Amino acid sequence: MPSRMGQRYPRDYTEERLREIAEDLDKAVTVPVNVMVETEHRVYDLGEMKEILGDAERIVLQDCGCKTEYGNCDSPTKVCLSLDKAADEAFEFEEHHPQEVSLEEAVEALEMSHEAGLVHMAYTMKGDDRPTVICSCCPCCCHTLGGLLRFGISTQVLTSRYVAEDDVEKCNDCGACVGRCVFMARGMTDGKMLYDVFNCFGCGLCVSTCPTDAIRLAPRERKHRPTSGT
Repeated sequence: MPSRMGQRYPRDYTEERLREIAEDLDKAVTVPVNVMVETEHRVYDLGEMKEILGDAERIVLQDCGCKTEYGNCDSPTKVCLSLDKAADEAFEFEEHHPQEVSLEEAVEALEMSHEAGLVHMAYTMKGDDRPTVICSCCPCCCHTLGGLLRFGISTQVLTSRYVAEDDVEKCNDCGACVGRCVFMARGMTDGKMLYDVFNCFGCGLCVSTCPTDAIRLAPRERKHRPTSGT
């Protein structure tokens, strides 16, 4: 399998800074049974994102702060969505060029970022009953994905409701899904595609890429639920 562990960029977080972020947020992500969770960070597939957006009364689209500051890739920058009260707060940061958008425009932004290979992240903050901030992230600029995939540092417990499942009879080992897998769950060995379900976070990027429709998302069993600290 390919590895991003330890990979650095000219403009990058320091490992010390990532550890500071992890330390600041660790108490919000360790989730004992029957105890209120302060912050939850979850990866959603595109369909579930559409449902979340449909419940919002106000949506603001703005530049991603991580991509704007670090710019380590050419992926789209205007991919951060704030909902309802978070949408009101977004206008405090004019440097991120916030603009109120319709549901249709928000969905278009998600579809665009999905095509670009970005992973949709949703934040549910303490006191909220649903996500209020959604961003489409890359591992080279985002402190969450970068900290996890390149340094093994978790800033949030990262979970998903779904996991990819492969139909081996349909798979032709073309490898198209490998380059799209941000979490390095897929790789090629001796011309064969290998898939490690324990590294999958169900983001759906591989599903929309597979030319033979050999991949689908399915509900994740609890025993297969990964956490970003493992």
